[in-house]
Amino acid sequence: MKNIVVLVSGGGTNLQALIDTQNRGEIKNGRITCVISSKPDAYALKRAENNGIPTRIIPRKEYPDALSYSKKLLEALNEEKADLIVLAGFMTILDEIVTKAYQYRIINVHPSLIPAFCGKGYYGLKVHEAVLEYGVKLTGATVHFVNEEADAGAIILQGAVPVENEDTPEILQKRVMEQVEWKLLPKAVALFCENKIEIRNNKAYVKTEEKQ
Repeated sequence: MKNIVVLVSGGGTNLQALIDTQNRGEIKNGRITCVISSKPDAYALKRAENNGIPTRIIPRKEYPDALSYSKKLLEALNEEKADLIVLAGFMTILDEIVTKAYQYRIINVHPSLIPAFCGKGYYGLKVHEAVLEYGVKLTGATVHFVNEEADAGAIILQGAVPVENEDTPEILQKRVMEQVEWKLLPKAVALFCENKIEIRNNKAYVKTEEKQ
């Protein structure tokens, strides 16, 4: 049984999707063993507590830079014996000491079809604002492994939604979350826990039933 540690900073809607999936028994070989928040008032902590999941708070503002914060976080992840780390609305940049220690064991969901609208500066509503400004007709979300470069790790799953003429950033964000993020992030976690993601030449491949 793999230990899943979820990192959060805010409301925790993606965490809730993971919890709901776990409660339905759809994460076969893993369980959320700890939720770590970078903010003491994150509602995600309440979601964890409501489901009996242990929590930790490591406030980002108490550390002078990304490196010192990442060292403390790495210490906590090691203590929790994390097999998989899931970034669920975690708004803090991780230093490479974490990403290298947990290579291909950190998963993030980004609210666009990478490589579009991703990288430094593209987060939250800013992504959807950029999508609407550019006028693309399709957007979506990408679940990917985390490496040293923002939103540049191996892609695991992607899903698309249409961009409608009357969309606002908020409306589009809601559609992407409901139709893609909340479905694909738990699916990717389940695939990881069942050892169904294979890395070849720095690319992620989901194993088909025939290959097992």
